Amino acid sequence: MAAYLIRRLWQMIPTLLGVVLLVFFLFKYFGADPAVVLGGLNASPEMVESIREQLGLNKPVWEQLWIFIKQIVTFDWGKSWATHESIGHLFATRMPATLTVMIPILILQVVLAIPFALAVAYVRGSLTDRMVMILTTVAVSISLLVYVILAQYVFAFRLGWFPVQGWSDSTWTNLKQYAPLPVLTVVMVALAPEIRLYRSFFLDEIGHDYVRTARAKGMSENTVLFKHVLRNAMMPILTNVSVALPGIFVGSFLIEVFFSIPGLGREILLAVNRADYPVIQAFSIYLAFLTMVVNLVTDLLYKLVDPRVVLK
Repeated sequence: MAAYLIRRLWQMIPTLLGVVLLVFFLFKYFGADPAVVLGGLNASPEMVESIREQLGLNKPVWEQLWIFIKQIVTFDWGKSWATHESIGHLFATRMPATLTVMIPILILQVVLAIPFALAVAYVRGSLTDRMVMILTTVAVSISLLVYVILAQYVFAFRLGWFPVQGWSDSTWTNLKQYAPLPVLTVVMVALAPEIRLYRSFFLDEIGHDYVRTARAKGMSENTVLFKHVLRNAMMPILTNVSVALPGIFVGSFLIEVFFSIPGLGREILLAVNRADYPVIQAFSIYLAFLTMVVNLVTDLLYKLVDPRVVLK
């Protein structure tokens, strides 16, 4: 296990270096000129050149790349070009709002989708199974924007159960008052595809020989489903959760915008609109590193869920 962990951590270095080079050169040669964007439409050539000098864009490419790498190694991302706020402080202050909303969403998705999907797989081929598949197909076909508008109109405007928008400095107040509506909205949207996906995982396991053998030994259907099928289906479920996990640290752009949540997702969207390259670059590197760490943890969890897995 230790040798595998060291080897995987060592392999992450060239991967991360490749991401760093890709992000730097993409923003350097394929993006708009930040000096022109920040200067505005009425900026004179002298003003644009002055902005370019202040941002260090007139330095040689290799020097800009070295500064970029030093920022990554020292975790000093510099300041936002648009707001002059420290990028580290920006991430630290926006992250709590994003996690306050996205962690409950992830937990509810997994906790609700697994038993629902297992129940549907249990009655496979029945009228209930067909009805659930029809409803989930219809739900998947509807845009998230429709759910957001309906949730705000019904639960906020008509019933008055939740505020449409708002946020506070208190985590408990946010969880109790402002987070429930966006959380419930996203969970309702996400349950349909999750149930369909997890149902397919369970049905795939139910068709294996070990399930028929367990039934032949006289085990009850509940024992077969919960002791054997569920455990073996946890491998693809873990993979699906690991793919979604980095998203909770990013947040949903639409959710944070429509519900006025001052999270990281909305901040990144603002940075894109303002061509605030340092913020976008820092976010891209941070997300790539987070994704690699999540993949590593997921591989280790495979071994925990199924001892037969060999880590090579």
